[in-house]
Amino acid sequence: MKSEIFYNAIKQRRRVRFYYGLTEVVLDPYFIGMDKNGKKFIYGKMLGSMEIEKFSYERIANIKVMNNIRFSPIIPIIPFPTYVN
Repeated sequence: MKSEIFYNAIKQRRRVRFYYGLTEVVLDPYFIGMDKNGKKFIYGKMLGSMEIEKFSYERIANIKVMNNIRFSPIIPIIPFPTYVN
């Protein structure tokens, strides 16, 4: 059930809100993954952060998709240094 909610949120680029342990998290979900032990994770960018973080499905509860808020994925652009000889 969690995978379906996150999959649809990623596909429609909708922000989600959930409790991770006792902390409320607002997340732009990017990717669903699984580690070598078979545990699922969701990767995404928290609101107000510039880092992609990993959240274990085991600790996620009370997922809400924020239908009125869409996000655009952040694509980091690293400038290449220019050298003048």
